[in-house]
Amino acid sequence: MSVHENEQAVAVAVLGLGEMGSALAVALLDAGYPVTVWNRSEDKVHQLVAKGARPAATPEAAVAAAEVVIVNVKGGAVAAEVLRTAASALPGRTVVDLTDGSSEQSRATGQLVTTHGADYLHGQIMTIAPAVGSPDAVVFYGGLRDVFDRHEALLRSLGGRATHVSDDPGVAVLYGMAVHDIMWGLLNGFLHAAALLGNAGIRVGDFQQVAQPSLTALSSLFPMLAGEIDRAEFATPYGALVHHLPSLDDLIAESRVRGIDVDLPTYTRKLVAAALDAGHGHDSYSRLVEHFRRG
Repeated sequence: MSVHENEQAVAVAVLGLGEMGSALAVALLDAGYPVTVWNRSEDKVHQLVAKGARPAATPEAAVAAAEVVIVNVKGGAVAAEVLRTAASALPGRTVVDLTDGSSEQSRATGQLVTTHGADYLHGQIMTIAPAVGSPDAVVFYGGLRDVFDRHEALLRSLGGRATHVSDDPGVAVLYGMAVHDIMWGLLNGFLHAAALLGNAGIRVGDFQQVAQPSLTALSSLFPMLAGEIDRAEFATPYGALVHHLPSLDDLIAESRVRGIDVDLPTYTRKLVAAALDAGHGHDSYSRLVEHFRRG
């Protein structure tokens, strides 16, 4: 996506030129936006200047040269510190904070920014740096909807699937964390299975090809589980928790025999067994959300 020929190109500042920040700056340059860049170390600044960016000696100078300020540094506390040093230049700007951190930190940074007369959006980038700027790149945004709408074209140049999820900037952070939480659980399960298969002399690629329909079907369960959790209705006529325990026992026994780590399936068995002991054997797997809520 590029700036329309008849559209006034919005001046953008990018603060922080790590792997992701540099990718963001390149995507904006490729889309036709005038970009000013700042980074603590100058080597990465030179690389972006060679691509057409303008250098700034300080965060304040970069912010003063732009209407929209993109921040991507190491942690929410650092983002707040950098913006605090540029506070005098913030009035009238829009800050788009694409830095990882906690939901509370994003809200605190938003308050800092708005107190100094600027608008604030927090975005969570759900892709790796090489995919930044692609039509399929997902970025969740939190902050006032009218601020998102005003800069939607620019935001879509960073990721075609730019999505406003809430007026609360912290919600975007939680969306990102939730995706990562699910990702790590799925990846750990896949790697445990890969270790088990490999021990038996089975190529993981062969398994993946044959099992792909079953693996794909797993994500199709999420809408059903989400509905059960939101309604707090867990009774199910099929696939109840009681049926999971024998399969878990088989997996743990097989893993032990083959010398494969059993921590992951043993933890899952503990959760299922506790739910059965509490009388929830005929409930859906979604009932286990109560364990995590208590935890």
